[in-house]
Amino acid sequence: MPAADPLLLAVAAVFAVLNGVNDGGTLLTLSLKVGGLRLGAALAVLGGLVALTPALLGTAVASTLAGRLVVFEGPAGQRAVLVAVVGAVAVSTLLARRGLPTSLTLALVGGLTGAGLGAGLAVSWAVVGGVLATAAAAPLLGGLLAFALSRVALRVRAPGGGSRLLGRAHRVAFAIQGLAYGANDGQKMLAVAAIGAGAATDPVPRDPGMLVAAAVLFAVGAALGLRRYARTVGGVIPVRPSNAVIGEVAASAAVLGSAAVGAPVSMTQAVAGGLVGTGVSEGYRRVRWQVALQIVIAWVVTLPLALVVGVALAALVV
Repeated sequence: MPAADPLLLAVAAVFAVLNGVNDGGTLLTLSLKVGGLRLGAALAVLGGLVALTPALLGTAVASTLAGRLVVFEGPAGQRAVLVAVVGAVAVSTLLARRGLPTSLTLALVGGLTGAGLGAGLAVSWAVVGGVLATAAAAPLLGGLLAFALSRVALRVRAPGGGSRLLGRAHRVAFAIQGLAYGANDGQKMLAVAAIGAGAATDPVPRDPGMLVAAAVLFAVGAALGLRRYARTVGGVIPVRPSNAVIGEVAASAAVLGSAAVGAPVSMTQAVAGGLVGTGVSEGYRRVRWQVALQIVIAWVVTLPLALVVGVALAALVV
């Protein structure tokens, strides 16, 4: 087992903060728009579940990223992960500045695969293909489930308009969303940290100190990213409270299903799919298709671009 790499551990810490800025900021802002949640409580729930869920449900997704996509053995493997993370963040930042909302998860999968190729490490193309298929299916599944749930909800009329019931449902839906994020998307932080610590066994260990550190850094990033990233994901439809609840529940189901097979998917992508599904259920024109198209373009571009960057950086550095 390789020794801990201080530089990669430092990069893992920064990566956790950036995940909070990107993913946490998006999920928090979208949820806080609806009401029924206070910022402090929402941060505590989301951050707490980032630490608690892997400890309870396992680290299958972190294990996929840390060693099943590519075998990152020895110091060369650690250097490959370092350039993969740097390349993934650079690609995500570049696309975001171009107005294309992207996914750090897709960028990391592309970066890890590319870095493995550039460093001459063993790449499991069967695992890569399975991850890509699941990543494409999750938003579609979230959208279909949200459509079905919305059609059922349209037939239900709660007494007094159901505002109190909807507020409670939203709190439950947010907690389920946090659980799904901790079981899947949030584990990319744990994967990078485990490789940096020289602890990337299969499965990745449920180290309490590592989990708590990732959760704290994620929460800091989420607070910093608040109100910055939800314009796009939340902008695919004019979001009503019922849309948010249904979108969160549908996305969570898709993401938890992906976690069960160890496939990393983007929580924000699944939420976007859920919002489109619930929007379409109320009328095709409820969806802002130009925004939805921007999101799809970003998804399609992110992984191959990160892969190319990963190959180039690994060939130069590793």
